[in-house]
Amino acid sequence: MDVGNVVELMRAAVVTILTVAAPVLLVAMAVGLIVSIIQATTSIQDQTLTFVPKILAILGVIAALFGWMVARLSNFTVIIFERIPDLAK
Repeated sequence: MDVGNVVELMRAAVVTILTVAAPVLLVAMAVGLIVSIIQATTSIQDQTLTFVPKILAILGVIAALFGWMVARLSNFTVIIFERIPDLAK
């Protein structure tokens, strides 16, 4: 197993993780920002007001993109398992 192979696998793993996690994180950040602006505008300081919309938005994104996320992770897993014999050499 070459150092270049390890670096390539790690890079592919990080890219896959970021690609799958990015939509959820971006939606959570956007909802948090919008709720914070609304809270600052209306002077409401309730912590659950931030928490509940974020959770609902995250669940909605996961439900909408679940098939794509599983397909992306499954493809990466298949690629890794196919490369195991090459890495053992």
